[in-house]
Amino acid sequence: MGFKSFAICDCLFVIVGKERFRDLRVEKFSKADTLILVALESELPRENIPHWNVRYIGVGKVNAALGVCRFVQEFKPTKIINFGTAGSLKDNLTGLVEATSFYQRDMDARPMGFSLGQTPFEDDICINLDRPGVSCGSGDSFVTSTPELLTDIVDMEAFALAKFARQAGIDFHCFKYISDSADSDAPKSWKDSVISSSEIFIKEVLNQIT
Repeated sequence: MGFKSFAICDCLFVIVGKERFRDLRVEKFSKADTLILVALESELPRENIPHWNVRYIGVGKVNAALGVCRFVQEFKPTKIINFGTAGSLKDNLTGLVEATSFYQRDMDARPMGFSLGQTPFEDDICINLDRPGVSCGSGDSFVTSTPELLTDIVDMEAFALAKFARQAGIDFHCFKYISDSADSDAPKSWKDSVISSSEIFIKEVLNQIT
């Protein structure tokens, strides 16, 4: 059986047939100083990880920004993990992935002379964690067709969390479970994937963390 390789945001993936094998390169974290932020409790029930500090921030960038401000002030973590579901814009991207570069797919001030995704009067369009991983486009819409600003995956919160962590000097990690293909079937696919996504995240990430 032949294989091919390709790079997404400096992360090498190897394709064997239709299967994609990936190395998440999960580092060790401490329960004592790690804050896990999730949009909805259905995505990661607290009862399934009772010894971890998990908090729910709601859906969308505004809720994410308000939530991370509140919980960082309360718990003063040195590391933040964001877990949730995401839609994939890549045919071969499935399962659990780590996002390490983030864009605002719905920030559009092009009539003012700025680039798509660029906040007016700010230079950076992308927040890059300088680690191998996939790119994530965040926006306040549930994606059911290909957005104009193309990334590997799409969600509704990660950019706000990554930007806060960058400005606050907090180590940020973002793991997303691919729940749908960001197409017309996305709403049903998302509902079907929510329960299994948390089980995989706990097994592949948290069980490796002390």
